[in-house]
Amino acid sequence: MTTALSVNVNKVALVRNTRHLGIPSVVRAATLCLQAGAHGITVHPRPDARHIRAEDVHDLRELMKSWPQAEFNIEGNPFHNLMDFVRDARPDQCTFVPDSEGQFTSDHGWDLRADGERVKPLIAEAKALGVRVSLFMDPLPDAMELARAVGADRVELYTEPYASSWGTPRQTQELGRFADAARAAAAQGLGVNAGHDLNRDNLPDFLRAVPGVLEVSIGHALIADALEFGYAQTVRLYLQAIGQGSGGGSP
Repeated sequence: MTTALSVNVNKVALVRNTRHLGIPSVVRAATLCLQAGAHGITVHPRPDARHIRAEDVHDLRELMKSWPQAEFNIEGNPFHNLMDFVRDARPDQCTFVPDSEGQFTSDHGWDLRADGERVKPLIAEAKALGVRVSLFMDPLPDAMELARAVGADRVELYTEPYASSWGTPRQTQELGRFADAARAAAAQGLGVNAGHDLNRDNLPDFLRAVPGVLEVSIGHALIADALEFGYAQTVRLYLQAIGQGSGGGSP
């Protein structure tokens, strides 16, 4: 199994939005990443449109028609603006994220004991539209049964706790938590994605330790690297990092 790389292009839009010139182009960035071998494109349009805007989602959906082998993933809070994009764009995957409207960045997964009944009908709606649903989750093995019960197809493990521990004595403990969560997800029949603060350095260790990771979604670090190396070389470097991790092996 090879772990797929989905490139989050939010930060490209963030730079573009500081001027009114239309550069850098989100569509051009996505095109270059796909040409270099990325397996998908991710966006997280927030209600305040501080980076990705509605027209970007439309333009990227049109672009992805020329890349049928690649996946289009839209992230966001289904209680805010995400479902409008799901209904209109019909992405390959939508990732439900429990962030607040003004939140700086995503920083926790779903508490499905509190929100499960609210998200369940929205998951069913997305799936009825032919959209795969992934839930942004903390690495808690016991929560994976709840994710299956509300109808999710996959979970995206929130990896910041691992990323902040990388290179410290806590790294082994954190990797153990994520490995346990991934095994619990697989036992429930859920696919496993991962994302948040993953980069070229910490990605191989994560994939070696955590079984069955189908997809990693990487934005901030990858776009930062692209400022130095360019999009194409950066994507190739991340694909090499994935290769070094051997995709995490079998669940």
